[in-house]
Amino acid sequence: MKKDPPSLVILTPGFPENERDTSCLPFLQSLIRTINKDFSFIKIIVVTFQYPFTTTEYQWNGNRVFPFGGRNKGKLSRRLLWFRVWRKLKKIRNENNLIGLFSLWLGECALTGHDFGNIFGIPHYCWIAGQDAKPGNKFVTKINPGSHELIAISDFIADEFFKNYLVRPDHVIPNGIERELFESISYQRTIDVLGAGSLIPLKQYDIFIDCITQIKKCFPRICSIVAGKGDEARNLEMKIMEYGLENNIFLNGEMEHQNLLLLMQQSKIFLHPSSYEGFSMVCLEALYAGCHVISFCKPMNKDFENWHIVKTKEAMIEKTLQILSSPAFEYKSVMPYSINETAKAVLQLFV
Repeated sequence: MKKDPPSLVILTPGFPENERDTSCLPFLQSLIRTINKDFSFIKIIVVTFQYPFTTTEYQWNGNRVFPFGGRNKGKLSRRLLWFRVWRKLKKIRNENNLIGLFSLWLGECALTGHDFGNIFGIPHYCWIAGQDAKPGNKFVTKINPGSHELIAISDFIADEFFKNYLVRPDHVIPNGIERELFESISYQRTIDVLGAGSLIPLKQYDIFIDCITQIKKCFPRICSIVAGKGDEARNLEMKIMEYGLENNIFLNGEMEHQNLLLLMQQSKIFLHPSSYEGFSMVCLEALYAGCHVISFCKPMNKDFENWHIVKTKEAMIEKTLQILSSPAFEYKSVMPYSINETAKAVLQLFV
């Protein structure tokens, strides 16, 4: 039986259902495209647990995808899903030269990858990216991972995981930018403030609205947009109407990834009021698109040009006013990390 080329299995809760599904985990899409391009001798196989809602194998940009359509159902359904994934992994191992298992995040995918890797002697690494580093992650006890198999997406996540579980990930591999996704055209920055992300309490878009309310006193015609969907959408709409901001804040809903990047290239400030972040991909993208980024969360121990970390809502308002008021602030492209660096760092663990 043919054992070449070397194959890497990526275990993920979700994956785009086709090439047009650009809003589903765009950073993972960028990572796989970059591995395909920079490390074409590596065969990527994706096993996705919950989304899309199908169990039919398909191709995504030439990569095999095995979906299990879990739909985040209850405990019994989830255990049956794990059994089916395990059976598929055994088949993949028998038919391929399997060099490793790469799981996102420290949850059911990592549990499967860790156990399967231990039994069959296959290297497994788990990328911890955000809320999986918080206290109360039951999978940490189930897996009992060693520091050698853990990758933190940022210095903050490495520190957070150590604080909560007394295990420090041996590896820190941040997100990176895929340059090819950005237009080379220079756009006028007609949007004053942009926000993007899931409209959930954690992201605190009520603070975004509070900030625009205060900033409007100095800039009555301020134009701001929030892109994203979530359970808080209706509450945010009502708050916008209550404060009379219908002509200042526009909720665009979920957008195709490419269209969001175009908005970033037309924006001055990217305001990210989230209370907790591993390493926000939208902040990195906004930096590369030339925005000034203002956030509460600092992902790395070092600073990045044009990324302003503030502690309070008042400081967020003050910094936004400062940037909008001064012509001295330059809107230029800043790239802390490229996706090529990310792909190289991940693959160096396996080959």
